[in-house]
Amino acid sequence: MRMIRRAISISLLLSLAACSVLPKAESPSIYRLPASAIPRNQAPTLGRSLRIDTPQAERMIDSARIVVLPEDNVISNYQGARWSDNGPTLLRNRLLDAFRDDGRIAALSSDDAGLQADDSLSGDLRAFQSEYRGGLPTVVIRYDARLVHTNGLRIVAARSFEVTEPVNGKAVPEVVAAFGRASDRLASQVVDWTLHQSTR
Repeated sequence: MRMIRRAISISLLLSLAACSVLPKAESPSIYRLPASAIPRNQAPTLGRSLRIDTPQAERMIDSARIVVLPEDNVISNYQGARWSDNGPTLLRNRLLDAFRDDGRIAALSSDDAGLQADDSLSGDLRAFQSEYRGGLPTVVIRYDARLVHTNGLRIVAARSFEVTEPVNGKAVPEVVAAFGRASDRLASQVVDWTLHQSTR
């Protein structure tokens, strides 16, 4: 009996020793999109309200992972790095910020609030990733936008947007900075297009 107890004690000590040498899991760095650099507009306000809906996206993009395509048809992500939210929500918030900074539509909301609006901007986020082209990373964002009159749920306009932005390096902070520039460019295009439809 004494030998059995001794064997159990030794086994427990060895197990504890093994646990102590295992590396601790590292917490990922959490990144948000850089602050928008879109200038504020002092144009007259339009008398319509607009709701910005979160785009639909496939699972690869609808995630907090920072997606990278190192080669054709190979999907990966930057290790040890995460977005502060999923890709569709990040883009929706950037669009909302861009409309606020533009200032021509004062009555803005998002689908989180569930408020009624004259129009809604919805769509599909088809790319929100870094792609290696010629050995260098390039940020790619593709967004299929739909402007809908909520009275009758009628699509009044639709357009596909795509922006690419070269990354000034290969480190994650440089990739994040390129995502910020690309998001600003896409948001500016979407704002101009939406306001053009609203004034027709």
